[in-house]
Amino acid sequence: MEIDSSFRRACRGLALAFAAALWLCCAGGAALAGDLSVGGHRLCHATSAKVAGEAFVPAFSCAGEPAGYQNGSLWLRADLSGDPLAREEPALLVHNSRFDRLEVTFTYADGARVRQQVRSGDFGSHWRAGAQIAFSAPRRAVPVAAMTLRFDRLASANLLRLQLAGPEAEEQQSTVLAAVIGSALMLLLVGASYNASLAIVARRQFSAWQAGWAACMLVWGACWSQLLLLVLPGMAGAISAQVCTGLACLAVMLATLSAVTAIEEQHLDPRLRRATLALGCLSGALGVPLSLMRSGPIDLMATLLGVVTLAVLVAVATCLAQAWRRGSPEARSFTGAWAVPMLVLGGTSIVDTDHWLWGGGSQLLVLFSAAWQTLWLSISASRAYARLRMQRDMARRAEAQAHELARRDPLTGLRNRRGFFEVAEARLAASGDASGGGAVALMLIDVDFFKSINDVYGHDAGDVVLATIARCLARWDGGEHRGAWCVPARIGGEEFAMIVGGLEGFALMRFAEGVRREIAACDHGPAIAGRKVTVSIGIAEADAPGTEGGRGGGEVMGALYRSADASLYAAKRAGRDCVVVGEVVTGEAGLARDHARRVPGA
Repeated sequence: MEIDSSFRRACRGLALAFAAALWLCCAGGAALAGDLSVGGHRLCHATSAKVAGEAFVPAFSCAGEPAGYQNGSLWLRADLSGDPLAREEPALLVHNSRFDRLEVTFTYADGARVRQQVRSGDFGSHWRAGAQIAFSAPRRAVPVAAMTLRFDRLASANLLRLQLAGPEAEEQQSTVLAAVIGSALMLLLVGASYNASLAIVARRQFSAWQAGWAACMLVWGACWSQLLLLVLPGMAGAISAQVCTGLACLAVMLATLSAVTAIEEQHLDPRLRRATLALGCLSGALGVPLSLMRSGPIDLMATLLGVVTLAVLVAVATCLAQAWRRGSPEARSFTGAWAVPMLVLGGTSIVDTDHWLWGGGSQLLVLFSAAWQTLWLSISASRAYARLRMQRDMARRAEAQAHELARRDPLTGLRNRRGFFEVAEARLAASGDASGGGAVALMLIDVDFFKSINDVYGHDAGDVVLATIARCLARWDGGEHRGAWCVPARIGGEEFAMIVGGLEGFALMRFAEGVRREIAACDHGPAIAGRKVTVSIGIAEADAPGTEGGRGGGEVMGALYRSADASLYAAKRAGRDCVVVGEVVTGEAGLARDHARRVPGA
């Protein structure tokens, strides 16, 4: 099946990322251990157990790896003799790491030295976008012969990434990195804001976790790239590196909570859910000591955190796979969202991306994959909520249609007794609330000799007659002209009714007489062989309807109906095919004036 094949492809994609957890734990600027070098030049090293004074002369060794420097000083020296960059204005780019002080000394061929230094919390003008610190050797008549770096209280030499560049390349790098990082951060900002709004409006837990994750990655990107130094220059150096480590671990925890809570409980085994959430929280908890450490077994702690993060990725992938197989649409959305970040993290563990984009490749890939995940989930959530809203609107429309159909006569399409009385009572109440009241009248219309039509021509012919009369009455349904309005209905058998507003006295009688004549002129076709069908009409008027006199629309409607019914029987007794106007119903209980009079047919 197509779904099974898509599921297998997604699982293969997720599996490629499992080996990347170690890199993610050190996302605050970490790099894999390797030989210390810069620009192809091997770095010799020297160390001291304590922070050395300025007069201390280090003894360099070009073999082995440096050790015992975390609470002291570490010197790195490169011989630049013969390097073409040494004759230009070589720039040393150091990717930010945890140290108290960094001093760079450029030694020229004539013995002259130029020293530049930065401290944790004060990078001055040396910081660049992309977690870089730039040191430029001034141009002189003689080339640079050597370069020496001194770190005080460096957390780990394995976290260092060094690069030599020319002056134009250094400026180009800074510009491009700033633009790329700014784009990624803007995408994360949009995703975080959108998910936060969804969490507030829709009150969905996973949207809140997703918004927190996106915000966490946004702050991480601002700290790692050093763009945060534009507003908080005191965050330079070790503080930013420690914050980045803590944020990276927190991001793992929030992403786990977002993915697991988005899946409905019936689509996920409870034990797997609890285990995945516990691993995510453990990853966040381990980030606390690792972010605070300035010395000690940092590399060992990073490895431990990497194992836990690997377990988190495996657990989340298992959750998504199980939920997908059980038909969870949320799992499919999250698989698409998580696939790219996992592939990126898996790819960085196989391919050396640390040197891409001048040393910021790994972190930039993480930033853009995070933005991808945020936007993917935002779009998926929007589509899901749009579908829910469409379904809700359709349900409301269906309910409204069912409500309307329950109040309509299926044969004639006019309102039935229930629907008519609801509208009539509402109209009466509205007329009574208006300033000065309003004239409202009830017309009861009964088809003359309808039983004989059914007996002679059959019930089908009778239905044709009723439908024809209904079409005639429907002309006035809902229409208003010069303040007058009308609502017709079939209230049972051959009896119709009309509630009329804005007409009284002679105008009302003239309207009723017009209705009677139009019905009499209706052509019912061959159903009754050209027989003429007439109606009798009884009218009752309401004087000052509504709530006056302590009576509501329902009470007045009941009184109107009784009065109109009496008028209708009077019309029948008077020979049918005529209009009789009965008593005027007032707001005072029991008060009525009999205006009965017959208007004969033409």
